[in-house]
Amino acid sequence: MSMLDSILEQAGLKYEDLDKAEEATLHKWLGSLERKEFTVNSIREYIVAMRRSVDEEVSKTGHNSKQDIFLKARLRNYILLEAFLDSPAKAKKMVERRLAGLVSRK
Repeated sequence: MSMLDSILEQAGLKYEDLDKAEEATLHKWLGSLERKEFTVNSIREYIVAMRRSVDEEVSKTGHNSKQDIFLKARLRNYILLEAFLDSPAKAKKMVERRLAGLVSRK
């Protein structure tokens, strides 16, 4: 079993389940993994790209209810991952605003 198959199996997916954008991104990630080039920003970019891809697919008509549920679940997962990755930056901004408020009161 290849590393790719192993990763997909752990996520409960098969290569055939991926759309073209996900396939391309996965191969890019595997290349980065081999070169150890993962960054939070590269992961954020991937999540945003995949969310947009699924968002476009959800907006199309002609899906059966099972496909629709699957797409909406994927979209929700990407939205949650994006929020998770953005939360430290948002927390930092909030702390900076609070500190600025304390300084301005003195």
